[in-house]
Amino acid sequence: MIQPAAAAARVHVVGAGLAGLSAAVALAGRGIPVVLSDAAKQAGGRCRSYHDGVLDMVIDNGNHLVLSGNPAVARYLKAIGAEDRLMGPLRAEFPFFDLGTGERWTLRPNDGPVPWWILVRGRRVPGTHAGSYLALAALMRRHPGRRIDEVLACRGVLWEKLLRPLLVSILNTAPEEASADLAGAVMRETLAKGGRATQPRIATPTLAAAFVNPALEKLQQAEVRLSRRLLAVRLENGRIAALTFSDGEEAVGPQDRVILAVPPWTVQELLPGVTAPDSFRAIVNAHFRIVPPAGAPLMTGLTGGTAEWVFAFPDRLSVTVSAADRLLEMDTDALTTLLWRDVAAVHGLSCPSPPCRIVKEKRATFAATPEQELRRPPARTRWTNLFLAGDWTDTGLPATIEGALRSGEAAALLAHPT
Repeated sequence: MIQPAAAAARVHVVGAGLAGLSAAVALAGRGIPVVLSDAAKQAGGRCRSYHDGVLDMVIDNGNHLVLSGNPAVARYLKAIGAEDRLMGPLRAEFPFFDLGTGERWTLRPNDGPVPWWILVRGRRVPGTHAGSYLALAALMRRHPGRRIDEVLACRGVLWEKLLRPLLVSILNTAPEEASADLAGAVMRETLAKGGRATQPRIATPTLAAAFVNPALEKLQQAEVRLSRRLLAVRLENGRIAALTFSDGEEAVGPQDRVILAVPPWTVQELLPGVTAPDSFRAIVNAHFRIVPPAGAPLMTGLTGGTAEWVFAFPDRLSVTVSAADRLLEMDTDALTTLLWRDVAAVHGLSCPSPPCRIVKEKRATFAATPEQELRRPPARTRWTNLFLAGDWTDTGLPATIEGALRSGEAAALLAHPT
């Protein structure tokens, strides 16, 4: 009697944010059958784009920056054929504006890893000297379990005009209380490698066009199921035996694998005894429908104001405020006025606020403190066929696009080592 052929082993990737997309793309690229599910109507998770009715334009939920030296970003974009979807300056140049004094300057790291730029007055922060940058060397060393304020003196010109706005953007946490190890990990991969690794890059024309839509096109042979919430998992004999979605239960075969690329609070609801970050920080973005002045830089760092960065897109000006929990309950009109004041000052605009969309992500990232760092789980779990992905897992980086993509790669490799 001829036996029917056994079904090919599949990997269920639950969560179609960047971590889940990264895992699915890595697996599908090796010919492994993938079922990608997400509770939302669209893929992308927190990196999403949509048509906004107030502005009557397509916007991103937030201004997500990557750097030229991010290796996982480069691998992912190459895999999905979107290497041309990032824009930015040819050199590592970061314009800054002090809202309190009106002073402008541009930070210009040199291309190579030997940081001779700190010896050149026109390349460094005004009011600093070469010795000021020993703080960067101290931060680049390993400091397990220590806060930044235990490693650096969180005061002075370099701190106020560069390190504080830079670190709060990287960590989305007040830098005084944040993990020195996480900050150092980013510094070692960027500034320590020189300007070629620190050129800022923005998705163009949108986040979805760069990171999401090309991935879905690459996954045409996979099963992609959206609007499908995972409600429960059935655990038997040390493995996942079934997944219960909003549209029914799906058995997990003996050779199948599962990658959960969902938020940490969802994992804790689904899996008993899993430790995960449980403290989070908000990010607030504001998008103003106005054409930027001619020659406006792609991004300008701010000191002395509410926002940390102003972004100039072809059709709008946008600001980002990290660690923004204090702004969540502010009246929308008052918040719009507050943020437009920063934007108008940067670009020398005297007009009233144009149409604006405020986007608040209440749990944008885990709090990048030493205590929360200890709660980040590895990709491998105690269940033999279950793996975790997400920027909140133990990637060694803060919650960034680079970290999310690396976590997907790691989970994919564990799910199918060959």
